[in-house]
Amino acid sequence: MRLASARSKQGSGELTFRGPACGAHPAAEFRGDRQAMTRNRPEKQKAPPPVVDINVTPMVDVMLVMLIIFMVITPMLSKGRSVELVRTKNPIPMQAADKSDAIVVAVERDGKTYLNITQMQPEDLPQKVKDLLSGRMDKTVFVKADARAKYERVVDVVDNLRAAGVDNIGLLTEQIQEKNAPGSGSTPAAAPAGQ
Repeated sequence: MRLASARSKQGSGELTFRGPACGAHPAAEFRGDRQAMTRNRPEKQKAPPPVVDINVTPMVDVMLVMLIIFMVITPMLSKGRSVELVRTKNPIPMQAADKSDAIVVAVERDGKTYLNITQMQPEDLPQKVKDLLSGRMDKTVFVKADARAKYERVVDVVDNLRAAGVDNIGLLTEQIQEKNAPGSGSTPAAAPAGQ
């Protein structure tokens, strides 16, 4: 809207204002004023373009934390007590012993007996094992004994497990790692076929 500037009448002290010009649309007159106002305002800064590269740093941080967590937790996931197992050349693989619901009886070097992680006397095993085996189709119990444990103690555990009605007893062992003959440096090459 075009407003006339205030003019004073000489000598009268009154101010008069002129309104919009006759026949002119008031919005049309404001357009010019808006353009003048936008010229005086500082221009808006444009946003930087989006980054298209993948930021790998947070992912690496998370992966390292997960690695540390798994390194700390993995030793705790072993079933029952850890003992130094008897070493054999030809053990039979027993993947069922690694299941979370496997029943493992451990005999330590000093003769202490553990049912999974609970220490108990071999005489108490039959009732506890019966409770654990009730309602299970597979009635297998795994025994892992320290290589230096007394044989008498291991036989006592096996006898008590048989009294509990255990069908199969798996004796857990560790496979001996065979080493190459000293001084050979490498394994011999296979003979060519057809000769």
